[in-house]
Amino acid sequence: MENDMKKTLLLSTVLVAMMFWPSVGISAQDATIATALAPLPARSQEGATVISWNDDYTYEVLKEGSGQLVCYDRAGEDRRAAFDVQCTSLGNLDRVAQNRRFRVESSSREEENEMIGAAEAAGTREEAVFGSLWIAMRGEDQGSAGIHTTIAMPYATEASTGFAENGRGGGSFIMAGGTSAAHLMVPGR
Repeated sequence: MENDMKKTLLLSTVLVAMMFWPSVGISAQDATIATALAPLPARSQEGATVISWNDDYTYEVLKEGSGQLVCYDRAGEDRRAAFDVQCTSLGNLDRVAQNRRFRVESSSREEENEMIGAAEAAGTREEAVFGSLWIAMRGEDQGSAGIHTTIAMPYATEASTGFAENGRGGGSFIMAGGTSAAHLMVPGR
């Protein structure tokens, strides 16, 4: 029921916005691109690619970029916030497609995590590009959305990096150490 309400809210927001687009000269695609780029600083937006995911885990390029960052909207996925966009490295798109498939094929976060764990154990988990950024922006709307940034460090541990494997000491720390999902948590806004 909560997901239906989120989808209704998102649809209502889009429909209201569409009433004003002709008067300000913004196309639906331009609005989608602007939304997807929201987590990035202005200086990074021009060089970023923006994609739209298809139901078969492929994607369409909405804006070709000159850099390595790619951004997309995730709000339409099950168990996501009403406003939910993410940016990462182009090299991570196979992992994102696999993540999307796991989310669609699962009925809960627990089941999704079990699928991820099984792929990890079987050696079929798509690996993130070491050192790549993952920037997510999510909330009930863009104005109240928070930004969460991590840096992929597959298989990194406290012993291999010097970063603690918990946040009790303050500052950055490794989460999911020793797995393909290991990443550096970056405290932020």
